[in-house]
Amino acid sequence: MTQKHVTLVITHAIRPEHVAQYEAWLGEIMPVAANYPGHLGANVIRPVDGQTAWNIIIRFDTLEHLYAWTQSDVRRKLVDDISPLLAEGDRTEVRTEAAFWFTPPTAHVRQPKRWKQFLITLLVIFPSTNLVPVITGALLPSLKGTLLLHFINDACVVALVVWLWMPIVTRLFAGWLKKA
Repeated sequence: MTQKHVTLVITHAIRPEHVAQYEAWLGEIMPVAANYPGHLGANVIRPVDGQTAWNIIIRFDTLEHLYAWTQSDVRRKLVDDISPLLAEGDRTEVRTEAAFWFTPPTAHVRQPKRWKQFLITLLVIFPSTNLVPVITGALLPSLKGTLLLHFINDACVVALVVWLWMPIVTRLFAGWLKKA
């Protein structure tokens, strides 16, 4: 059985003096990855507070498409090009679970308490599920009360949560999420 919607989490440790070169490299590799079949989007999470770990989150529609990208000659060459700047190598992890937002990047970091995960998720879901229908209803009045409008609302909410709100909110509340 094929797993749907998989996430590749790449972690690169970059020293501050190499950040500009690394950013230029990201500008080169990201469009290449975006052209691979099944690519659904990517986020770059930059390090904070003197840390050196960059996390790149790339989503694909199937595990097969993700592996086609990770095993490709073009990715291998681009990673080889940047390897001298990587303090800990090209660390990759494939995640198929939906709750990857709250999975710590390293083994020695505890996962946030479930009640905190609940509150953060509610923080992004509640306003999205209340604002999106108002906006789509105003833009598409002829679809009011239809299954199609409901589908459009759900698709918009999921897109906002996955690609916009969760990356922002988990970064903003990272300190609070890490506290016991």
